[in-house]
Amino acid sequence: MTASAAGLVVRRIGRLTTWSLPRLDDAAVVISDGRVEWVGHDRDLPSGLGDRPELDAAGAAVLPGFVDCHTHAVWAGSRRDDVRARLEGGDYTPAGIASTVAATRAASYELLLGLAADRIKLMVHTGSTTVEVKSGYGLTLTDECRILDVIGELAATQPAAIDATYLAAHVVPAGRDHGDYVDEVIDTLPAAKARQAKWCDVFCDDGAFTVDDSRRILTAAASHGLGGRIHAEQLSHTGAALLAAELGCASADHLDHVTPEDASALAAAGVVGVLVPVASLYTRNGRWAHAAILRDAGVTLAVATDCNPGTAWCESMPYAVQLACLGMGLGIDEALQAATLGGAKALQRNDIGHLGIDARGDLIVLTSDHEADVVAHLGAPAVTATVIAGVVT
Repeated sequence: MTASAAGLVVRRIGRLTTWSLPRLDDAAVVISDGRVEWVGHDRDLPSGLGDRPELDAAGAAVLPGFVDCHTHAVWAGSRRDDVRARLEGGDYTPAGIASTVAATRAASYELLLGLAADRIKLMVHTGSTTVEVKSGYGLTLTDECRILDVIGELAATQPAAIDATYLAAHVVPAGRDHGDYVDEVIDTLPAAKARQAKWCDVFCDDGAFTVDDSRRILTAAASHGLGGRIHAEQLSHTGAALLAAELGCASADHLDHVTPEDASALAAAGVVGVLVPVASLYTRNGRWAHAAILRDAGVTLAVATDCNPGTAWCESMPYAVQLACLGMGLGIDEALQAATLGGAKALQRNDIGHLGIDARGDLIVLTSDHEADVVAHLGAPAVTATVIAGVVT
């Protein structure tokens, strides 16, 4: 079934989660011009809806669409050798990024676009309605801009809403002087902004960029109108979380080595803590306790896939939610809220991640009559229909 953005009525919802109202049984949602116009019991549907299309949820549970606020969805090549090495006892290091950079540089624009489009389609199929996508596998101005162009075309052609993030500060390319490359990243910020990048991200960790590097880059990015995000405390404790708090970044992501003091600073600064449990599993680092440290400090949590070739080849937000619960110990509602409303907060959006009046009409119809089954039923499809701005995809 397809629908026009002019309107859609979703009827016979068994359990409706909006995050704006208490859960409703036997519910309906009316979407007009891509926005939520009315929410209530199906029996109380307002009159005068005309002949707008209807989607029959057939008693299934409905949630706001997932907001995947941390992905690296544009790449070519494979990192299967990295996975094999870790399974044989090796540790993850950022050095493996170089192989993806080489494959991505060698790929044609059309190949990169096709590969990324397939990933976005799978994300939508599994319930993601908004996706953040980073550059970072080019590491030259030409190649990074080419990736941003791919992200821009995805935003124009794919049903999901897409935020572009400039991550030229992913690692220092082989053969480049560290300081010179930091200067180059700063010099290329205007080009990233011109290609509709909304955010600038830095991988602040051992083997990547220092706190001082990250401060310089993110401060310069802010002067060009780019919001700040940071890969923080993933491989070791560097002080990146405190930097995120100092600079008022929108989010600090990973945070596997976060301390209670770091978490308190993030909470006080209003920085969203983005959990990427697929990466924690994929890298086999055994670290899950940081979710509780952040939660106990009052940090707003988000859950994301971190979809990337080396440490989290996963397009499925339901799987990330399962790991957030079963690995990190989040409650089911806590994880679902982090995967929707929390992701929206990480992207500084008030109109997504919930189904309040005037929110964008993004929702998912589950395969089950209860939202808890997203976590309880491992390995099963979780979503039967994804609606984006009132359009059934």
